[in-house]
Amino acid sequence: MIPDKPSMWRQFFDVHAPHYDENPFTKNTRVECDFLIEVMALSPEARVLDMGCGTGRHAVELARRGFRVTGVDFSAGMLEEARRKADAAGVEVEWVKADARAFSGTDFDAAICLCEGAVGLIEHHEEPVAHDLEIFRAIGRALRPGAPFVMTALNAYATIRRMTDEAVQAGQFDPATMISFYEDEFELPEGKTPMKIRERLFIPPEMVAMLHHAGLRVEHIWGGTAGDWGKRPIKLDEIEAMYVSRKV
Repeated sequence: MIPDKPSMWRQFFDVHAPHYDENPFTKNTRVECDFLIEVMALSPEARVLDMGCGTGRHAVELARRGFRVTGVDFSAGMLEEARRKADAAGVEVEWVKADARAFSGTDFDAAICLCEGAVGLIEHHEEPVAHDLEIFRAIGRALRPGAPFVMTALNAYATIRRMTDEAVQAGQFDPATMISFYEDEFELPEGKTPMKIRERLFIPPEMVAMLHHAGLRVEHIWGGTAGDWGKRPIKLDEIEAMYVSRKV
C-alpha cells in the first residue's frame, strides 16, 4: 500500500487540469493513437491500460475506436476533465484514481504511459529508482504475457549535454546520482507557475534494466518527443525517448 502523503505533483496537476489540453504537445492525439495501434498491433476490443492518463486524451480516443480502456491517475482534477471528455465523446472508459505504484488491475492486452504521466514524478522525499521501478512492476503485473507496453520518458542525454561544472558547484546537478535540483518557472496556459524541481532522469540502458526487473523486455528505443514520434533513433538533445517493450 502506498501512503497518501502530501504531493507537490498531485497539487500541481489538480490546479493545472482545466488548462492541460491547451498545451501545444497535446495537439497530436489522433496521429499518436494511430501510431500506438500500429506499433502494439492492437486487436479489436483489446483491453488497454493508460497509466497516468491525465485528462484522458489517449484513453478517450482509443475508446472511440472500440478498445476497452482503463485510465489511471492520481489527480482528481485530471480525472474530472477526463470524465467530461469521455461524456462529450459518448464513450465509456473505466477511470481509476490511484497512485500508479499501487494499481492492482490485471489481464490487460496492452499498456501505455505517455508524456511523463507517472514516471519521473518524484517528490523531494522519494528515492527515484525505487519510485519508477514500482510503477513498472505494477504495469508488468497488469499485463498478460506477451502484451506490449509503450512509454515515453524524459531523455537524460539532453540533460547531461546541457549541464556544466558551474551547475554542479551550485548544487543544481549531481553527476554521481544524476539528480538535478532547481527552481523553474513553468510557462503554462494559465500563466507563469514557479516550481521547485527534484528530478532524476534515466539514460536508455538504465531504463532497459528497470523494465527488465519488472518483467518487461524492451524491443525498441525510439525518439518519443511529442509531435515528433517515429520509428527512428533518439536525437541526443530531444526532450523525450520512447520505449516499446513486451511482458515476458
